[in-house]
Amino acid sequence: MSNVVKIAISKNRSEKIDSVDSVNAYAGIGLENDRFFKNNNDKSSQLTLIESENIDNFNKSSGTSIAYENFRRNIVTKNIRLNNLINKEFYIGNTKVKGIELCEPCLYLQKLLKQENLVKKLVHKAGLRCEILASGKISVGDIIK
Repeated sequence: MSNVVKIAISKNRSEKIDSVDSVNAYAGIGLENDRFFKNNNDKSSQLTLIESENIDNFNKSSGTSIAYENFRRNIVTKNIRLNNLINKEFYIGNTKVKGIELCEPCLYLQKLLKQENLVKKLVHKAGLRCEILASGKISVGDIIK
């Protein structure tokens, strides 16, 4: 069963990411109290997801133990292939979303985490950008379907 294992938000782009148990998601806007929360938000900036398995594999291959939230994606998932959800609508709990595009790793994240080969190791594995189609609440443990 696919589910949410971690939720992470940050008030500002350069600030520490905070883990929360639940968050309100607003259609066309984003996650409440997140750095990208704004009216008429771009579809690809409303919500980001990443697979816990990809973070675990990165940590194992790098000999690191970087916490899930430090990868700076909003939702960490388990047991779902996010790359297969591009252009597909699905639910995270009772929140309806649509996969827009891959959320590729960037040099900013690589420098922030001080991992020389992060971009190379996480290309096509760093997550999915989603549009929020119907508002709802997302909580740790929610089923993804």
